[in-house]
Amino acid sequence: MNTLKIARYQLRDVMRSRWVLLYGIFFLLMTDALFRFGGSGERVLLSLMNVVLIAIPLVAIVLGTMYLYGSREFTELLLTQPVRRRSLFLGLFAGLALPMSVAFVLGTGLPFWAHGGLAGGTGSSLLLLLGTGVGLTLIFASLAFLIALSTEDRIRGLGISLGVWVFFTVVFNGLVMLAIYMLADYPMEKPVLALSLLNPVDLGRILLLLSFDISALMGFTGAVFRRFFGSGLGQGVAIAAMAAWVVIPFALGLRSFHRKNF
Repeated sequence: MNTLKIARYQLRDVMRSRWVLLYGIFFLLMTDALFRFGGSGERVLLSLMNVVLIAIPLVAIVLGTMYLYGSREFTELLLTQPVRRRSLFLGLFAGLALPMSVAFVLGTGLPFWAHGGLAGGTGSSLLLLLGTGVGLTLIFASLAFLIALSTEDRIRGLGISLGVWVFFTVVFNGLVMLAIYMLADYPMEKPVLALSLLNPVDLGRILLLLSFDISALMGFTGAVFRRFFGSGLGQGVAIAAMAAWVVIPFALGLRSFHRKNF
C-alpha cells in the first residue's frame, strides 16, 4: 500500500466527517460578508488577514492533534500490513493538510471571483494571502503530528496544542515587546529581526503587511524586517523561514513515527 492509496482513503474518511466542508463554508461566508459590508478587495484582504493568522493555526493544530489520535487504530492496523512507515506517515499527513488547504483556498477565492475582487491589482495580494494560509496549515499540522506522536495522553496532547497556539499568536509578541521595553537602551533591531523568524504567525503577518505596503500597521518587528531587507529580499527570507517551519517539525514527526511503538 503506497502513500497515494493511504491519502485517498484518509481523504474519503475526512470528507465523511463534514468538518472540512464546514471549514470551507466558514471562509466562504466570512469573505462574502466582508465583500457585502466592506467594499473593495483590498479592504477585504486586510480584514481576512487577521482571520487567517488566528483561525488557521488554531484549527490546523487542534484538528491535527485530534485527527492523529483518532487514527490510532487505523494506523495500528496498517502497520500489520506490508506498508512502509514513511508512506503511512505521508499519507496521514496528506489526508489532513490537503483537504484543509483546498477548503481554505476555495472558500476564500470563490467570493473574490464572484464579486470581482481581483480588479485593481489585488490578485497578487490574494495569492500571497492564500499561500500564507496554506503555509500556516502545513506548519501547524506538522506541529500537531509532532505533539500527538510525542504524547500518549489525548487530553495532555490537546492542551499542549492549545498552548502552542496561544504562545505563537499572543504570548510571543508580548514577550518581544517586553524585551524591547526592558532593553530600550540597547540596539534591538537585529535581535528583534532574529526573533521574528522564530514565529511562523509573525512571519505570515510580515509577509502580508509587506505586500499591502502599510508601514503603520507593521509594528516594530515588521518595520525592522523591512528596513533591513526591503520588501523583495525580506519576503524571500520570510518564505524560506516558513518553509523551514514546515520541514523541521515534519521531519521530527516522521522520526518520532519511525521510533514509536504502537
